[in-house]
Amino acid sequence: MLVAGLSLASISPSTEIAWVLGILLLTVYLFTFEIVPIDVAAITIMVMLGLTSLLAPLMGIQDGLVDINNLFAGFSSNAVMSIIAVMIIGAGLDKTGAMNAAARNILRVGGTTERRIIPLISGTVGVISGFMQNVGAAALFLPVVNRISARAEIPVSRLLMPMGFCAILGGTLTMVGSSPLILLNDLMANSNAQLPPEQQMESFGLFSTLPIGIVLVLTGIGYFIVMGRFVLPKSRETQDKSGGSFTYFKDTYDLDFAIFEIYVPPGSPLVGKELDDFETQNSVRTVALLHGSQMRMGAGDLPLDLKVQAKDYLAVIGVRESLQAFAKLYNLGVRPVRKFSEVLSPLYSGLAETVIPPTSRLVDETSRTFKLRSGFGICLLAIVRKDGTRTVGQDVRSVPFEAGDTAIIYTDWESLARFDQAQSLAVVTSPYPSEEIRTNKIFHALTFFFIALALVLFTDLRLSVALLVGAIGMVLSGVMDAEEAYHSVSWKTVFLLASLIPLGAAVETSGAAAWIAGNVLAALGDTSIWIIQLALAVLATAFTLVMSNVGATVLLVPLAVNIAIGAGADPAVFALTVALATSNSFLIPTHQVNALIMGPGGYSVPDFLRAGGIMTVLFLIVLISMMQLLF
Repeated sequence: MLVAGLSLASISPSTEIAWVLGILLLTVYLFTFEIVPIDVAAITIMVMLGLTSLLAPLMGIQDGLVDINNLFAGFSSNAVMSIIAVMIIGAGLDKTGAMNAAARNILRVGGTTERRIIPLISGTVGVISGFMQNVGAAALFLPVVNRISARAEIPVSRLLMPMGFCAILGGTLTMVGSSPLILLNDLMANSNAQLPPEQQMESFGLFSTLPIGIVLVLTGIGYFIVMGRFVLPKSRETQDKSGGSFTYFKDTYDLDFAIFEIYVPPGSPLVGKELDDFETQNSVRTVALLHGSQMRMGAGDLPLDLKVQAKDYLAVIGVRESLQAFAKLYNLGVRPVRKFSEVLSPLYSGLAETVIPPTSRLVDETSRTFKLRSGFGICLLAIVRKDGTRTVGQDVRSVPFEAGDTAIIYTDWESLARFDQAQSLAVVTSPYPSEEIRTNKIFHALTFFFIALALVLFTDLRLSVALLVGAIGMVLSGVMDAEEAYHSVSWKTVFLLASLIPLGAAVETSGAAAWIAGNVLAALGDTSIWIIQLALAVLATAFTLVMSNVGATVLLVPLAVNIAIGAGADPAVFALTVALATSNSFLIPTHQVNALIMGPGGYSVPDFLRAGGIMTVLFLIVLISMMQLLF
């Protein structure tokens, strides 16, 4: 860093600017090569800026690069507090099943194919981003994407980046979609105070940017449909090997279970048979049944004497070969899991490994006598003992339980929770309990969500305060408790963004930003107006990589207005170009949305560079082309 500072001092107008540029280069280096985790790198840079107040004499500057009293101001900033609030709001909606319903509707339309799901998710988030902060829209849809990923068996890393990029692009749909556009009319009004009457700029209306935003969002969706398989990570999923997965039970017990969704056509020999008539002799178990619109799964829904009817759908579990033979024997239609995609998702149900303790009421009982499935919603698949394993094809339901038995079961987590509380068995390995759905609180969650949204859209209340109204409402109304609210916040994201804010302040207050902008624009000389406009867009893009898009907008809009007047162009168009271009932040995870999805998606900086590089170029091409066409 010392070498960088000394070398830059020879070309920069002041030593202070040289040091800021050196720290900027170090930040880009740490983010690009990930020598340490990106949030740790950001905190390190913040601490280094704080140390400059002590080392100022040795660095050849009068004061530190930032005011030491404002070093931690980022943690109380509007942007960071807004992110915390919206994460809590999103978790609250998730707790009530509202996000579950959204995921179900998207899956109903999009099926389970990546090429159909990506446009639906990305388009929905893009539209929402036009009317609320894009990071808010992205945070609200994080749990939706996680659910869709689990049900469609698509790695979440293949879905989150398209969603995040389109959330950023959607912020250009209206003048309230992003902070730079919200600020723009005020910045133009400030510039008008210095301009003669004939050069005064008119403010932009709410939907002035709508045509540009629509094309940008469509470009983003089309980009990932065409290029997604090349630029998105193949898989960044981490599967829980401790239990709950089919792989775990295969590796541990050599039980290669699978689940088939089966359609019972009219005329099938299975029509009219009771479950007990065919399950054991075919080594299968029915875990769910759909008759018309009636879903049967859980306690009381699958008694042994339940008869299968024509046009029923069954979700059956067993060894793959047994399932195939069963389907062939009864002339059944085997299809991908669709009808049962929600109830069979790992977030709702799954395999569990349990142990029968000596105090259990199950000791000396059998699954039949205890009515384990029909009475409690628990489907017994195998009993493992020292002398061997009894499975579904060996009438395991008639085997008395003994203390110390390992019982392999398939159940929904709600049923397992109730049974677990009765201490009839001990759950050893399972993703249970994945979640507690509080459907009785959905009205409260939606009420406070819409209150927060209304405050954002229709009042001048500070964004963070408006969103915190919704967040605190979730806690006070019992949608979630305080511990759950704290747990719902991605603190890695919070520290990343809050720690970078002092760097943005140093870039502005030191004069480094103005110096960079002046040199770049002066190098263009006498050239075409659209080239100057493109240069401004590129400059705004570069600035947002190392500072907030708000800071870049505040700095560059006055410069853009003066440059446009000097070149004989429309200053309002140049100002709008800057405000839109500061949304072009896809290369590294310094934008709030990118930082938000980085952890859940398991992304690295090279992932953003690969996918974001092409997106950046496409953004600039579309932006300048649309600006020329419309203005």
